Amino acid sequence: MLGRTSARPTARYFRSVAAAVVAVAALIIAANAGPARATDDPAGFPAPAAARPTATR
Repeated sequence: MLGRTSARPTARYFRSVAAAVVAVAALIIAANAGPARATDDPAGFPAPAAARPTATR
């Protein structure tokens, strides 16, 4: 006998479609999450170059 007889083809297709839907939902959620933003500058990290005062001579 060819193939498996334990799972019907419709059950396999349903699992495949369900896995694809979960994967797409995870990608959408991850894309909308965005990077985390700090509320304050933590001590020990220098300010960005634009925020630093410039030296004048």
